Amino acid sequence: MNSYIKVFAILLAVLLLYIYPIYTAFQQQDDISELVVLRATTAFVDAVRDKGYISPTMYTDFRQTIEATGLDFNVQMEHESKKYVPVYDDPTRPETFQGTYEVHYDAFYNAQILPVLFPGSSAPRDDPSRRYKLRVGDTFTVTVKNVSRTPGTVLFDFLNSTVSPNDKIFIPYGGVVRNEVD
Repeated sequence: MNSYIKVFAILLAVLLLYIYPIYTAFQQQDDISELVVLRATTAFVDAVRDKGYISPTMYTDFRQTIEATGLDFNVQMEHESKKYVPVYDDPTRPETFQGTYEVHYDAFYNAQILPVLFPGSSAPRDDPSRRYKLRVGDTFTVTVKNVSRTPGTVLFDFLNSTVSPNDKIFIPYGGVVRNEVD
């Protein structure tokens, strides 16, 4: 009976002296990674909203900053453009205009944005043709989600014999474009 108590005491000491400090260090590392990603995302989105365009350099710098955490991320960009469309009884006859307009939103995602930033041509990175332009009043949103498991999540799952979702870091951020480029 006494040997069981000694074994339990040794396991408890190992847990308290080694595993708990490692776990808290990993959790702190996860928190720091989340702060780095949050800061980089807000800086990138605010720069796009202020400038009215996305350049290849802006996007590359943003990706390098978040990937410096050592994690892999899924970055989704969304650009919504508002358009006012006049309402006609018969669209082929201008005199049937109703005097009202409908609001339509065109949405553009990574599939439309990234080919503008990184075309197959040999244009230099600072070439204005490689800028993805937005207009005042458009909305621009970026959602960043980690796809790799953080060290804190791995250790937590090991200690609790569970499987947690990978997306510990999830940052949605966006707003209305304030300026535009001619």
